[in-house]
Amino acid sequence: MKKITIVSGKGGVGKSMLASSLAVLMARGGKIVAVDCDVDAPNLGLSLGLKDADYDAWKEITTNEKAELIEGKCIGCKKCVKVCAFDAIQWENKKNKPLIDRMFCEGCGACLLVCPANALRLKEVKNAKIGTGKTRYGFPMISGQLSMGESGSGKIVFVAKKRAEEMAVKEKAEIMLIDAAAGIGCPVIASITGSDFVVAVTEPTPSAFSDLDRVLKVVEHFRIPYGLVINKHDLNKGFTEKVESFAAKKHIPVLGKIPYNRKFVDATVKMTPIVEYDSGFEGIFAGIAERITAFMT
Repeated sequence: MKKITIVSGKGGVGKSMLASSLAVLMARGGKIVAVDCDVDAPNLGLSLGLKDADYDAWKEITTNEKAELIEGKCIGCKKCVKVCAFDAIQWENKKNKPLIDRMFCEGCGACLLVCPANALRLKEVKNAKIGTGKTRYGFPMISGQLSMGESGSGKIVFVAKKRAEEMAVKEKAEIMLIDAAAGIGCPVIASITGSDFVVAVTEPTPSAFSDLDRVLKVVEHFRIPYGLVINKHDLNKGFTEKVESFAAKKHIPVLGKIPYNRKFVDATVKMTPIVEYDSGFEGIFAGIAERITAFMT
């Protein structure tokens, strides 16, 4: 099974739009499993027309811990307050004990290490859920969702990918298509790790181009082959040429260029991949899919 991850340094450049259409086209030629690894703001399911009722089960998972005070053991040294890098521990003068704000606590465990009285412990919290849905296009999709106010996105991505691998074995899938989060943070790193090929999506704007360079450095760190897709290429032809020149200098294959069209917005509103909404765009995305496959063989 080959793992293809779609990334973008900047949000809103068309990453999930590309992922949904590629998934539909690739599913026509073989068995695939799609994974939405943007656990902070998952929307690949929406692009594929999935609603909550289309997921057969949501399972709460635990990938994080929070610090907790063991009543009666604190000796009032305040070392935990000083060591907390996230300002999650404040001192409660009236009760002469630490007050832990679970919204800020990252579960790093530094407070446990410095506490001479062993008055703190880490307690597991259910910080996310993972669901499996069946799309109308014949392939399953796994989605991870971080619970409100919780942390641990990277670990949730790891669990979501593990669940997708299990599903891929069951379905005898040939491709796992991963829709990563935007940026270069922990969930993106967790999404990229173990991939066979990465598709980076950008648009011809200074901010998108700057963020593209950052995410490509992450991909290069893991020595994973990758290619580039330029979305809305005709909105700024001069800047598109700059992106293409950058790709040529770094020997980055340009897998395809997608034009701007109002129909992309209409397709998103109707929760339908653009290749299903208007078959006139199918050739562009089929070409991208073919080039991806060629680079993995």
